[in-house]
Amino acid sequence: MTYRRIVTGLDAAGRSAIIIDGPSEMVAWATDTTPVDNSGTADTGGPFSFAMPHGGSKFLMLEFPPAPGQLFGPGMHTTDTIDYLVVVKGEVVLVTETGEVTARAGDMIVDRGVFHGWRNDGPETALAACVMIHAAPLGAGATVS
Repeated sequence: MTYRRIVTGLDAAGRSAIIIDGPSEMVAWATDTTPVDNSGTADTGGPFSFAMPHGGSKFLMLEFPPAPGQLFGPGMHTTDTIDYLVVVKGEVVLVTETGEVTARAGDMIVDRGVFHGWRNDGPETALAACVMIHAAPLGAGATVS
């Protein structure tokens, strides 16, 4: 079985871009570092913030309310993370400096810390599951904290 995979990166001029948009097998992306300490019983869930603990991760659900033509949340931004998203419901537009792509339910997105924004041009709230993992800054680094 294959899935649609959308991956961001930098183009030859150093601008954020969609570098892959096509089918993927089961594993959409992999990295080779990040030891995680799974010991303890503390509840580390709670409200969202862009603050990312060094070497840490976050698992969250993102809702994108309909707002045709308007960027969601902080608008165009960068984070010091690699983000894995799966659109669960509706559709969301991923905007980069060089273009945009519409992701629909079942599509996977790998956002690699590039300058980007999100928009929902559809009639219903879109929903995406997201895992954010701390990453080395790309270029000047995060514009949100």
